[in-house]
Amino acid sequence: MAREDFKFFHDFRVRYSEIDGQGVVFNAHYLTYFDVAITEYFRDLNFDYSQYPEKTGADFHLVKSLVNYERPLLFDTEFQVGCRTQKIGNSSIVFVLEIFDKDQSERYASGEIIWVNTNQTTHKTERVGDEIRDLLVGFEGTGIIQ
Repeated sequence: MAREDFKFFHDFRVRYSEIDGQGVVFNAHYLTYFDVAITEYFRDLNFDYSQYPEKTGADFHLVKSLVNYERPLLFDTEFQVGCRTQKIGNSSIVFVLEIFDKDQSERYASGEIIWVNTNQTTHKTERVGDEIRDLLVGFEGTGIIQ
């Protein structure tokens, strides 16, 4: 995707503890960046994720994570993670994330995270509720596949 396809970005800077012996961000940290970006995405939308399980009896479980590494991310680099909802299925939400040089179009990595809404008592999947659907579609517009 192009940088312009994202309405939400979260800023980061590579910390020394995140690099490996080659001076490059260790691969597992990319998923942490994605997780933080999704959390901040929902925070920006004023969705209280911590109250969601209490209100609904459901919670989201990660079922797929994908990272495509394109360029090395080095110590002290300032970067941004773009996050958008690509699809809302019956019980799933697909997020697309991309890591860009700060305020630039150069991309370091891209990825996909899929969550499934699960009843916390029965452990069975449940339909994603209208509150979240309306919130995400309202923010992203008609670009979301449903």
